[in-house]
Amino acid sequence: MEVLELARWQFGITTVYHFLMVPLTIGLSILVAVMQTAWVRTGSLKYLKMTKFWGKLLLVNFAMGVVTGLVQEFQFGMSWSAYSRFVGDVFGAPLAMEGLVAFFVESTFLGLWIFGWDRLPKKVHLACAWAFSLATMASAYFILAANSWMQHPVGVTFDNGKPTMNSIWAVLTNNTALAAIPHTLAGAFSVAAAFLVGVAGWHLWRRRKSDDEHREVWRSSLRLGGWVGVVAFAVLAITGDMQGKLMFEQQPMKMASAEALCHTEKPASFSILAIGDVANANCESVKTFTVPALLSFLAHNDFSTEVKGVENLIGEYQAKYGTNYPDDPALGPLAGKPIDYVPNLPVTYWGFRAMIGFGAISAGIGLLALWLTRRGRIPGGRWFPLLVLGGIATPFIGNSAGWIFTEMGRQPFVVAPNPTGIDGVWMFTARAVSQLSTGEVWTSLIVLTALYGVLGVVEVYLMRKYVRGGVDAVMPPKPQQDSESDEDKDDTLAFAY
Repeated sequence: MEVLELARWQFGITTVYHFLMVPLTIGLSILVAVMQTAWVRTGSLKYLKMTKFWGKLLLVNFAMGVVTGLVQEFQFGMSWSAYSRFVGDVFGAPLAMEGLVAFFVESTFLGLWIFGWDRLPKKVHLACAWAFSLATMASAYFILAANSWMQHPVGVTFDNGKPTMNSIWAVLTNNTALAAIPHTLAGAFSVAAAFLVGVAGWHLWRRRKSDDEHREVWRSSLRLGGWVGVVAFAVLAITGDMQGKLMFEQQPMKMASAEALCHTEKPASFSILAIGDVANANCESVKTFTVPALLSFLAHNDFSTEVKGVENLIGEYQAKYGTNYPDDPALGPLAGKPIDYVPNLPVTYWGFRAMIGFGAISAGIGLLALWLTRRGRIPGGRWFPLLVLGGIATPFIGNSAGWIFTEMGRQPFVVAPNPTGIDGVWMFTARAVSQLSTGEVWTSLIVLTALYGVLGVVEVYLMRKYVRGGVDAVMPPKPQQDSESDEDKDDTLAFAY
């Protein structure tokens, strides 16, 4: 493989791996803050147990997210230095805000939350939990603003062959970002919800025949996760529709590749399933099962809009951005070669469907869990723990598939051109890569992949340990005086982290 392909694999592997931790941290941090709020308001020991159990798992996941996330920003200089030089004036601002504002706030208030039990007043300690949780969302906001600029560059002028930012406000309020942020946050809540349903459902089932003192902890956690998952999927559907309409305007080739729409249609049908070789841009061997005119509605809110196909768009892209790469040695083997403006159609087509399908499955499992546990019921079948534990993976897969579709769908651009923006503010991925040897990229790819594999084993081990330990693994020994009230007990319990 060439340097460009290796660098893309490296970035893809490390980024997708890191993003397994990110949504769980974001969603779970808010839900833990909600649990602690319920404890402070009611004084119920159940909510304290929920806070401590899920808080322990949150901390393990957050720590792994920090470790795996450190590589992400370094990669821009390692493998993508040409890209960094091109967009540094714009891209650096939201990344600096994420590091200096959001991440430092996260770290500070998380430390206060960990070590502040029995040292800070309850309400001050609760405020630390909310500050940490909201900072995780702010961190996501700045990162998504940076990524959205790559999808739809705004707020810049083009000076001396480089974009120069003239409005940070335009970058932070990019309509692409304003649609991506709620969509990504809803995906994060979907992940956290499935995690609650899976772990709590397993505990509830395994102790169904015994008198479990923590049963209400698991029941409340499961039902909270179920409701959050259903609501999150509804938000995903609404915000996904918003993103689809922006994609139709801003990246028509991505829209066409999501549907493997090879020829322009008016009205355009939405493809549910395709049989055949969707990688072939002429679609002669592909059979699709479609919903008539639905793609036109998703693109423009009516059932008659024309949606351009891949073959028609190729000519438009060639007219605007050229038919061949420049004959520049920096482009390596692509120098002077024809530009392929069509993304990997199997990846975009099936990735789009995996994103929707696994999201729907996750919400369906949550809804089923709510029904099966209504009015104090506990499911008894052996299939139940397999279903809810397996359901934990579904939103992770959906989130990853969505990001792979988003990033690969804009190829061959690393900075996609804005149809109504400034001429020249776009960049081919082939131009963005550093001038490295294949051996250098292979070395970093192997080392980082192996390191992340080790970290994955550590995360699974720690998560499994504390999940199996249940509430007892995170709570201190019970006070010996049985006559003590629950409220008095609450005041003596330490958060033994």
